[in-house]
Amino acid sequence: MGFWFEFDRRNKVLLVRVEGQLTDELLAETQQAIRKYSVETDAGAGIFDFSLVTEVALSPAYVHKLAKEEPAMGDATRRPRIIVAPTAVAFGFSRMFQMLGESTRPLLEVVRTMDEALTVLGVQSVHFEPLE
Repeated sequence: MGFWFEFDRRNKVLLVRVEGQLTDELLAETQQAIRKYSVETDAGAGIFDFSLVTEVALSPAYVHKLAKEEPAMGDATRRPRIIVAPTAVAFGFSRMFQMLGESTRPLLEVVRTMDEALTVLGVQSVHFEPLE
């Protein structure tokens, strides 16, 4: 399937879920879609969920390049972003991205579970609805 978006209107949290193989190409596609949906929804925070990823086939060079680009969701100094990365490989790439992009994404955090992500955001209950 690739990826899809959900949005919690009450808490203004944009969620992108990635499924299957995570590649440089898929990550590039999600970045374009994040730009679109973060503007359309006026999201106050974002969660990038890798819980359904079955294989990570990213190149370190692409992660480095992406970390140096402008964030897909604007206003990175006021809009927290959380990456949910339960596997060791996804967590490692996510931490690399976090460290390399620290200056442009100061509120980015990497966690292992969705519950941790919601705790970091201070959200007690969510109701995510699919975006078309």
